Amino acid sequence: MQSVISDNLKNQSPLTSQPSNGRLQVGVDLGTAYTVLVVIDWSGEPIIGEYQFAQVVRDGLVIDYAGAVDLLRNMKSRVEDHLGQPLNHAATGYPPGVPDAEVQATAHVIEAAGFACRGVIDEPSAANKVLNLQEGIIVDVGGGTTGIAIIEDGQVIYAADEATGGTHFSLVIAGALDISFEEVEALKIDSAQQNRLFPLVRPVMEKVGSIIAKHITGYDIQGITLVGGTALFPGIAAVIEEVTNRPTRVVQHPLFVTPLGIALHDGGESQ
Repeated sequence: MQSVISDNLKNQSPLTSQPSNGRLQVGVDLGTAYTVLVVIDWSGEPIIGEYQFAQVVRDGLVIDYAGAVDLLRNMKSRVEDHLGQPLNHAATGYPPGVPDAEVQATAHVIEAAGFACRGVIDEPSAANKVLNLQEGIIVDVGGGTTGIAIIEDGQVIYAADEATGGTHFSLVIAGALDISFEEVEALKIDSAQQNRLFPLVRPVMEKVGSIIAKHITGYDIQGITLVGGTALFPGIAAVIEEVTNRPTRVVQHPLFVTPLGIALHDGGESQ
């Protein structure tokens, strides 16, 4: 389990600790592998953030409500201590296709952790609040699912989500090397090990590519932009480009794109 706060998230994110101008917006992304909390100021500039590995959500569904609340409450407390002021409200996100009841369950976690939930937004739309694409394909490769959004004229015109993500990488590696899931999680983010692991996870990357290819069939839109923590694994863009025959790129700091977009929605309409 890993928790990182401020200090530019140890150079793994664009978030830095800066003085706030009073009005803050907060985004909470309850992911399958990582829960991320980010705070931005009134102008949209990142102030501080924390992420922590936790398996309290599976494929967009809250499977450990009490665990999710405790995790988020503790993250909230640490960030508040660092800022020297309370965080009273937040927005959250959900994968496309999640039932309304599960979307509300996610909002309830936010509220039980001590926030007023002021916005709920689908993850592709949140990501595009940061990316500001006018046309293209956003793919959020998370821990449990791959979310696809097709953008035209700056709006999401189609969105879908299917199981397959970083957790599947871990399961394949654990089986092949006969090691624990926890050991795999440490190996996956070790740059010295990733070349060795690539042949094991390449078939999962190809599966992600086939999911994308299926959902973008019939759309004459070029350019795939990858976000999400799993997009950090080297080589994934090239594999997806090969499978989909579409130019593919990974944005800088992909783990934090969607949470930052969620924070921009703090104060938006709730589902």
